[in-house]
Amino acid sequence: GNGLLKKKVLTPGKGPESRPRKGQDVTVRLKTSLEDASVVEDWVSLTFTLGDGDVIQALDLCVQLMGIEETVLIDANSKYCYGTQGRIPNILPNANLLLEVTLLDVHDGPDLELLTGQEKLALANQKRERGNFYYQQADYVFAINSYDIALKIVNSSSKVDFTPDEENELLDVKMKCLNNLAASQLKLDHFEAALKSCNMVLEQQPENIKALFRKGKVLAQQGEYSEAIAILRKALKLEPTNKTIHAELSKLVKKHADQKIVETAMYRKMLGNVSTSTNKPAHESSLSISWKWLFGATAIAIGGVALSVVIAARN
Repeated sequence: GNGLLKKKVLTPGKGPESRPRKGQDVTVRLKTSLEDASVVEDWVSLTFTLGDGDVIQALDLCVQLMGIEETVLIDANSKYCYGTQGRIPNILPNANLLLEVTLLDVHDGPDLELLTGQEKLALANQKRERGNFYYQQADYVFAINSYDIALKIVNSSSKVDFTPDEENELLDVKMKCLNNLAASQLKLDHFEAALKSCNMVLEQQPENIKALFRKGKVLAQQGEYSEAIAILRKALKLEPTNKTIHAELSKLVKKHADQKIVETAMYRKMLGNVSTSTNKPAHESSLSISWKWLFGATAIAIGGVALSVVIAARN
């Protein structure tokens, strides 16, 4: 609709009824070229899960509109490819791409309950690494989606027994995904969600440095400086040479001290206003007493003079 993503049919396929659905695995033949026609990748067979963000948006969106055995040419703006980051070394930032795609096969994705430990690890790591790719591209929404998919795979029930080593490896993948999820949520200012992700890591691994560091950053963003400082000090105690934690803690301690100065000045101002308002009536009262005393003394003096005049007249 915006003219930035165009699809031209080169060879018709089996028709709309053979189009794949989101969540299915598709296999394509793919040749990717720059606008000057230089080829940057050529896949005889590439398999990915449709709609999971495993590939660039141009491919993910257009394959949904293809039938089996259909070949198309996709003219894609950089927005739907590798964006402002590009893909070093052969795709520069903001590069538009031409994709020649043939849809070879469509089949349902694997049953997660039947995956072996190694198969589940491989699939979860594939989704996690895709999340890392999006994070590096600053596409944090897509990164969150990939990490969520990886967590869904790790947390899925299984009808297959895993070895203790495989269980530990799956737990490690889960912790990495949650930590990276928290980092992405923090980038989007989703503080409550990021805090929840950090806490899920710390429930399993109370001394996880990355989770402690990110929890400290989240709490600081929420204005919980004292708690954030305590969390970061715990992280620094576990890893005293970590310069990133040092820098964040120093910045936070200074910010907390500045906040205290501002609060103290505000309280003093408030107390000063209260003091002035309470002292004012006392001042007015003292003035009133002074005038009453002076008036009384004057009246007594005048009365004394009048009495002396009367006595003198009688004599």
